[in-house]
Amino acid sequence: MLTIYNDLNRRKEVFEPITPGHVNMYVCGMTVYDLCHLGHARVMVVFDVVARYLRSLGFDVTYVRNITDIDDKIIARANERGEPFHALTERFIEAMHQDSAALGVLPPDQEPRATEHLPDIIDMITRLIEREHAYVADNGDVYYNVKSFAGYGKLSGKSIDDLQAGARVEPGEVKRDPLDFALWKAAKPGEPSWSSPWGDGRPGWHIECSAMSTKSLGDTFDIHGGGADLTFPHHENEIAQSEGATGHPFVKYWMHNGFVRINDEKMSKSLGNFFTVREILERYRPEEVRYFILTSQYRSPLNYGDEQLDNARGALTRFYTALRGLPSSEPATDEPLAAKFHAAMEDDFNTPEALAAMFELAREINRVRSEDESRAAALGALLRQLGELLGILQDDPESYLRGGDTPADGLSDAEIEEMIERRAQAKQEKNWAEADAIRAKLKEAGIILEDVAGGTTWRRS
Repeated sequence: MLTIYNDLNRRKEVFEPITPGHVNMYVCGMTVYDLCHLGHARVMVVFDVVARYLRSLGFDVTYVRNITDIDDKIIARANERGEPFHALTERFIEAMHQDSAALGVLPPDQEPRATEHLPDIIDMITRLIEREHAYVADNGDVYYNVKSFAGYGKLSGKSIDDLQAGARVEPGEVKRDPLDFALWKAAKPGEPSWSSPWGDGRPGWHIECSAMSTKSLGDTFDIHGGGADLTFPHHENEIAQSEGATGHPFVKYWMHNGFVRINDEKMSKSLGNFFTVREILERYRPEEVRYFILTSQYRSPLNYGDEQLDNARGALTRFYTALRGLPSSEPATDEPLAAKFHAAMEDDFNTPEALAAMFELAREINRVRSEDESRAAALGALLRQLGELLGILQDDPESYLRGGDTPADGLSDAEIEEMIERRAQAKQEKNWAEADAIRAKLKEAGIILEDVAGGTTWRRS
């Protein structure tokens, strides 16, 4: 029985979709003005695993992850670079797709863009004005009247009174109340704009997601996800907009993944500890980064550092070593360790506990492989099957352990094999000094030898 921690009610709840057998899920995606960073990677991987696991339970999942391709940051970056905003966004959308594919993230079922949904955005703003949840300011801006929505603050736990304290309308602002937020921004010289009943302009950030999610999934849907930093004000504002416009509850279950920290400090450009996915992938393989993300339960902080990535590399090496050399087989059934894995995943997607069950399974493979190869093979197939639900362990073990096509200190696979053959010949001739020297030279080049029955295997460290 799957349980999910629902941020709306601040407790774990048994998951029961609105329509039996079908799950509608919307996740806030990237604002495409720069390369993906580790925080974006965590959102993509976390909700990829959620979608994978829901499908494994037999649910028909419609997964929507949006793209914000027009907002203040995009306009500012395009102006800095002297290029049209759409050229900037297309470039970073392509980069995002490359990064997500590298991390083994399956494409969402729908990936709506804000600029493709201007009619839906304008329609929702029109309804909000008609329902007196929004108003047109003198300059053509449209604002949401926060005090018109009685439920404001129910997701974040913030009260309007507390928010009001110390808030004020800044000089030159045209909104009626300091808490009100923009739904439509009147056109400014040199900025992209679209026509609307209130004059030329462009949408505010918050309204984009309300319009795109309800257009794709209906007035009420099952799961809304995103990073914890979006809880307030973005997701709070989404609730106010969507429920204000439709009169229906917006989302049944709210899920937020925790912050990323760098060496126990919050990741921040100002602190100089800000890493893009591409910078990390220069030093670590994509599967290692994905595994690292899964070592923390999604709601908990994720601490990034070399030690954590090295540990991920070591863990995957142990998994692939257990899988190495096993013949193909059907997965074992009715295994207690598989039940342990599923119990962890059904407890709010507890991936660290699920990985722990997989480690026990790998140890069992190593224990039985010399005495019962068929059982080891069936357990290995099961380990791969469970790994697929997390998006890991789908590589060829030999390829992974040998580092793919990546040379170590200039040694190709063929050169390594030739040195291993010379070492075997030296051992046959009882020239132990030569054999040890070859082994030491390979070790210095990052090649680990493992003498097993029938010969010697190797992997890159």
